[in-house]
Amino acid sequence: MSLIKRRMWWFSVLLLSLTCVAIAKADTQPGWWDRAWWSDGQLPVPDNYGVQVERFEISTDEVDVPVFMARPDAQGDFPGVLFVHGRRGVDPLLQGHVRRLAARGFVVYAPDLYQARFIETMPIEHDYVLESDLNEVLNAIIAGPRHGGNKLCVYSHTRGGYLALKLAVTFERQADALACFVSYYPHMQDPNAPEPMQVYRYALEADQLRIPSMIFVGENEQYQRKRGIDTAVESMRDKGLPVQLFTYPGIGRGFDFRDLPIRTFADDLATRDALQRSSQFMHQHLSP
Repeated sequence: MSLIKRRMWWFSVLLLSLTCVAIAKADTQPGWWDRAWWSDGQLPVPDNYGVQVERFEISTDEVDVPVFMARPDAQGDFPGVLFVHGRRGVDPLLQGHVRRLAARGFVVYAPDLYQARFIETMPIEHDYVLESDLNEVLNAIIAGPRHGGNKLCVYSHTRGGYLALKLAVTFERQADALACFVSYYPHMQDPNAPEPMQVYRYALEADQLRIPSMIFVGENEQYQRKRGIDTAVESMRDKGLPVQLFTYPGIGRGFDFRDLPIRTFADDLATRDALQRSSQFMHQHLSP
């Protein structure tokens, strides 16, 4: 064998050995490592469904709660999501978020708790009766399901995050009706609590949230709101509770519904990422 051929043979052996080592090393990469992407260039493609919308009312002992519902325009059973609004109520911008979530393969119920109680949008004070109303709405959704499965995930933003937290913990619905908790920049404190509690404390119910939880917040969120979220999540993690927090750099408040001309490209990137992450998360925990 000539010198050139021997060198080429040894080079081939070395290259094969390095490839085997690289493959073995890739198999031991951390959980976030996506070998399909790194090796084969595959990116996840979300499910996309057409969406149909329905409006109806849920009657409790005291009020009639209007519900904006969106679902995939397709045959079959889809898991249910309870969407809890913030101070905006269920306005057209929020309805857009509901439709975008439904397009990922969910039946999404968005009750308008303010309209049921004739509360104007953007209220300053929190009315505690809304917590009971939300619990009654959940009872009615479970009693007359339009979705598949025995449980729902509760999905919220801003002040709705506090309502969702109370629903899961204070009303103990994490024990029988809720499979997971998702919230965008949630208000993790009683909105009626005094200022020092708003800035330096969080609602202690967070320490009792046992169901898997996923929270999204922008890096440029209001200081008093973000501090409460960060502190609550840190405490939950210290207690071993199943919570994930995603913080988007350079992003402010309202990125999930902010419309043109205010909306930025960064808002859109964060919204798409959060919607895809939360959809995968909820499908995982709502699967039979």
